[in-house]
Amino acid sequence: MKTPEIPVNEAERLKALSEYRILGTKPEQNYDDITKIASLTCDTPIALLSLVDTNRQWFKSKVGIDVEETVRDWSFCAHAIHSPEPLIIEDALQDERFVDNPLVQGEPQIRLYAGFPLQNDQNHRIGTLCVIDRKPHGLTDVQCKIMESLARQAVSFLELRKRSIKLIESFCSLTEAGGIISTCSYCRKAKDTNGHWMHLDKYLSSRTNLNFSHGICDTCIEEHFPDVLQAWRAEDQANTKGIASNRSNYSCG
Repeated sequence: MKTPEIPVNEAERLKALSEYRILGTKPEQNYDDITKIASLTCDTPIALLSLVDTNRQWFKSKVGIDVEETVRDWSFCAHAIHSPEPLIIEDALQDERFVDNPLVQGEPQIRLYAGFPLQNDQNHRIGTLCVIDRKPHGLTDVQCKIMESLARQAVSFLELRKRSIKLIESFCSLTEAGGIISTCSYCRKAKDTNGHWMHLDKYLSSRTNLNFSHGICDTCIEEHFPDVLQAWRAEDQANTKGIASNRSNYSCG
């Protein structure tokens, strides 16, 4: 059995995996739907969403097996993460890398393995969406294209999870002072933990993922720019009179 090599970017890859905070979580319908579709599409009894951790591969979703994880040294997926292209083994008994693998010689008696890498925008391959069969065969081009689409969808779900976590943490960071933001009663500036005052939008931007655009509300226009407001009203009145005059001309036609 050939033990899978460690990717050259292993430290960065593991960091990327940890940012999803997905390892050890409970089953979720979104991911379970993906493995069910994969199993049905490829007509295989087993489909897995496998994440390759330091010393194990852990299954976020699974069809056809009961185990939650296996050791990384036995993992076909640990081989698959070395390339952005799918790894397809039509008969593991005929492949010297896997012929004596415990997962081939014992349960689940892998013959077909087809692993499609889960690759994020930073080109980190954190695992695979794979299908497994106990009898040797290949996949059609259509099946491969569907599997590639499902793998991308799985990565999209993971990215959404990461963004949601960051957003929650951003808002939680606002509770540094017991959930209270100290603001000036007059200018509405906010005071940070170092005692420095800054505009509230800058305060929030530095602690969250929020971005701000700026305008002037009607109340502030009336208070600070009365001449502009008066000019606008005069222009509106003139336009209204012009419309009324045009209507009168039409009625006389």
